[in-house]
Amino acid sequence: MKIIDLEPGDARLTEDLLPVLLELRPHLTEDLFLSILAEGREQGLRFTAAYSGEGVCVGAAGWRITANTAQVRKLYVDDLVTAATARSTGVGRALLAHLEAHARAAGCTALNLDSGTHRTDAHRFYFRERMAVTAFNFDKPLT
Repeated sequence: MKIIDLEPGDARLTEDLLPVLLELRPHLTEDLFLSILAEGREQGLRFTAAYSGEGVCVGAAGWRITANTAQVRKLYVDDLVTAATARSTGVGRALLAHLEAHARAAGCTALNLDSGTHRTDAHRFYFRERMAVTAFNFDKPLT
């Protein structure tokens, strides 16, 4: 497996990573994704792709390093998804390890993510990876 941090403008963002990301975020279109990339990049948003030995994108992670008063500096994972065809093969673990290395190198005190309450398989994975539930996330839709 090969893990690659993709830079802005890299065609692999839409050609390789987006189809995997759509498994988690089916509401995205290519145009919306490109718009989010442009705005999010200014906010530190980056994307990392995991490729199989055959060169197929099998995992995607969207992430950023942020500063806040609770944790000082953390690496926040916006998106973490393994392609359905590659689940339980170590892709998620490899992506998390890669992101943890980024976090440590940047002097972060934590690696943090939110996971929908209905994603029980993902929760089991996060617990296996020694992550803990440390807070509740509350949303108020603004329509």
